Amino acid sequence: MEIKLDTKTILEKEFKSGLRGYNQEEVDLFLDDIIQDYQTFTKKIETLEKEIEQMKSQVEKANRRPATANTGSTNFDILKRISNLEKHVFGDKLSE
Repeated sequence: MEIKLDTKTILEKEFKSGLRGYNQEEVDLFLDDIIQDYQTFTKKIETLEKEIEQMKSQVEKANRRPATANTGSTNFDILKRISNLEKHVFGDKLSE
């Protein structure tokens, strides 16, 4: 899919006038609305393309991080839970 018209082409478009042709002022106003829509669409597309690139960059950074980055705190939490469980189950017998 390719865009055939841009804002400049629409703005510079001239219509032939006929005996019972369209009202030129009405056509111009309509084309002005179309140009504004095209400008809005173009800006939105650029914004979305930038967001896509930023998200791709974030995904690449996340994929480059080692998988064991959080295991240090996780292991500590597990050891602490085991210690608390041992104290609860065995009580003072551990110190003897």
